[in-house]
Amino acid sequence: MINLDHITLTFPDGDATVVAVDDVSLTAHPGTVTGITGPSGSGKSSLLAVAATLIRPSSGTVLIDGIDATHLSLDEATSLRRERIGIVFQQPNLIPSLTALEQLRVMNELGAHGSRARRREVADRATELLAAVGLGGHADKRPQQLSGGQRQRVNIARALMNEPSVLLVDEPTSALDQERGAQIIDLIVGLTDRLNTATLLVTHDLVHLPQLHRVVELVDGRIRTPVAIG
Repeated sequence: MINLDHITLTFPDGDATVVAVDDVSLTAHPGTVTGITGPSGSGKSSLLAVAATLIRPSSGTVLIDGIDATHLSLDEATSLRRERIGIVFQQPNLIPSLTALEQLRVMNELGAHGSRARRREVADRATELLAAVGLGGHADKRPQQLSGGQRQRVNIARALMNEPSVLLVDEPTSALDQERGAQIIDLIVGLTDRLNTATLLVTHDLVHLPQLHRVVELVDGRIRTPVAIG
């Protein structure tokens, strides 16, 4: 579970101060997708960065599975992200020279310490996740051989390699048409249910909101009344 409690994030702007996130409290429970929507500049991506422990809030508390991440050291925050948080970035940023399977394996194998059993475990999980996102037959293809939607599926599978309890997703449909975007949202919702992750998903695309379990709207850094999606 992830709990954001009274999060405020400010930035200096010359002699003034910009409030990017203003006293936001939000909880995402296992097995559910909570959507965060709102106009450009409303603080959506800033809030997600705080949730990912990439930015420390000016005030408030970030709890990941009951762990207070707000005051962790840089190394401790990095370990927490590696062990408990999966991040799906807006752009897949895949490594051009690696196959889809290798995209998933490479980071995990860095910590395998030469163990053959561990490398086999990593390879098996990568294969299973590619199948789970519908790319079982594309393991040997490189990014340039995949469509935009397929690259985003690799991006999602890669975020799940460390078996995270929290999944953070930033505008996953921004480069896709409506049909492929709906498929990606369906995939994220299905994997959230299957893997019991607590998922926060930032989206500007209102057409996909009915696919989510819950939606909140950020305006000027503050949460409005939760959006009705039923």
